[in-house]
Amino acid sequence: MIQKAPIPATAVPEPARKTIYPEPFAQRVQGRSKRKLGDHFGLTNFGVNLTRLEPGAISALAHHHSRQDEFIYVLEGTLTLMLGADEHVLNAGDCCGFKAGQGVAHQLVNRASIPASYIEVGDRTPDEVVEYPDDDLMFKSLPDGAVVFAHKDGRLY
Repeated sequence: MIQKAPIPATAVPEPARKTIYPEPFAQRVQGRSKRKLGDHFGLTNFGVNLTRLEPGAISALAHHHSRQDEFIYVLEGTLTLMLGADEHVLNAGDCCGFKAGQGVAHQLVNRASIPASYIEVGDRTPDEVVEYPDDDLMFKSLPDGAVVFAHKDGRLY
């Protein structure tokens, strides 16, 4: 791949498919948009997303990672970080990291009346399992790079 020139982050197009969650979970992240900045530049070791949450929207279902670290940095607006049983209000300039393997679920919620945006960074360690403690859902990355969503009992969606 040839190195791409710098561009405004908002010039990176949003993917046509808004989420990889299966139904009925996909509808729960309406109001969230992502621009996959890392993918645009061909990054393979980690991902970087510019994410925008409309009022009332959530970043993801509450989840925790088995192998992949994650980091967020709030650019604008106010977000509520749900971290296990705790809630934290985040404003522009605030950040948080989520170490893999800790078993503490996290999720961002926009409870404000205006949109909020943030940068999220995550590594791409293989053989990842993501658990969603509040939902009958789990995610696995396969050795060939494919991903699968399953019920907690192993049945595929």
